[in-house]
Amino acid sequence: MKQLEIRNLHVAVEGKEILKGLDLAVPVGEIHAIMGPNGSGKSTLASAVMGHPKYEVTAGEILWNGEELQDLEPDERAKRGLFLAFQYPQEIYGVSVMNFLRLALTERFGKTPSLKEFNAELEKWIKLLDIKPEFTKRFLNEGFSGGEKKRNEVLQMGMLKPEMAIMDETDSGLDIDALKIVSRGVNELRGEGFGALVITHYQRLLNYIVPDVVHILVDGKIVKSGDKDLALELERAGYDWVKEEAVV
Repeated sequence: MKQLEIRNLHVAVEGKEILKGLDLAVPVGEIHAIMGPNGSGKSTLASAVMGHPKYEVTAGEILWNGEELQDLEPDERAKRGLFLAFQYPQEIYGVSVMNFLRLALTERFGKTPSLKEFNAELEKWIKLLDIKPEFTKRFLNEGFSGGEKKRNEVLQMGMLKPEMAIMDETDSGLDIDALKIVSRGVNELRGEGFGALVITHYQRLLNYIVPDVVHILVDGKIVKSGDKDLALELERAGYDWVKEEAVV
């Protein structure tokens, strides 16, 4: 079974331990959500999986389809089918969205897509995400609104077709219309060859991207897992009851 598997993961940032023995398995073909209070380690998990050098793995393993990732650079992880949708996408002056996508596809699959194939796939995704065609000629994220940046992240995801996407608070800053559009793009990918780890503070996203499993992360560990109803319970009661159970 293809999956992202995390075993007893400890991660430190500038000497401070953030993840404290986290265990998690996300099979390809499933969508898992991670929720948790501020400072619990959600974004740290996303960055550690993708190999950000600031996040030091001090113990444990990150396995992708059985392969240990710790010694692989971020681009090598991406070539193997992992993808990170950033919470705060960076602006890259001088590189158009279209050129970025063509270069990324070449690196991802080891060959340059034909112009006909590329344009057909691009047209499909810009329609699905309600993006204007001239958008792809703009420099990557330069001057984009928050909603445009998040749509661009999902556009990249749709074009690159990762087997496992990690979505780090992709819903932050989105109004309800943009949230529905972004969710539409994720659901278009959903199926046997695509899995996702959706990191979010809010249950509202999970109304549109319905997870197979919800995990609650508190103080660097997964303390509770359940189905989509667990997110509804968090919306109703907050995190205090989960923190109390974790202490016990």
